[in-house]
Amino acid sequence: MIRLGSLAGYPFEGPRVLGGWTPPATAAVFAILCRADPDGHPYDYAVLDVDHADNLAAAGLPFGHPRAKCWERRAGNKWNLHICTYEVPGGLPSHREQIVHELIAIYRPGCAPDQFDQVWEDEWIGSYRAPTAGPLTTTRDPAGSTGRTPEPDAS
Repeated sequence: MIRLGSLAGYPFEGPRVLGGWTPPATAAVFAILCRADPDGHPYDYAVLDVDHADNLAAAGLPFGHPRAKCWERRAGNKWNLHICTYEVPGGLPSHREQIVHELIAIYRPGCAPDQFDQVWEDEWIGSYRAPTAGPLTTTRDPAGSTGRTPEPDAS
């Protein structure tokens, strides 16, 4: 399992070598990864693309996908390509698409045809002010009102 996304992320299955993987007939979000330095950092992956499908088996995976040539070019060869999948529990296509947009905004994968920004506009959620949301300030004197350092308890 690998987690992709912000904060705790989404629990993706994999990564698995794309060349030896048989896609299941299920709806899922998928990410195509490669190892930038397989000898020096074998567990570090770069995200090349993120997409979703109603049926992974019908999406042209592993190498019949329309962007497969981009993946191979970026990874150096097809054996350096890996895939991880996330079957969104109860997820509709709109849920999967939202996850894809979020992951593209975070990772900026070079083979993704569209790029998205992580932007919040004030009119989406409104402005927010609370006493706990500002800078930390206090008018309390840590030494007490006398200005003296308190004596340690003699007990």
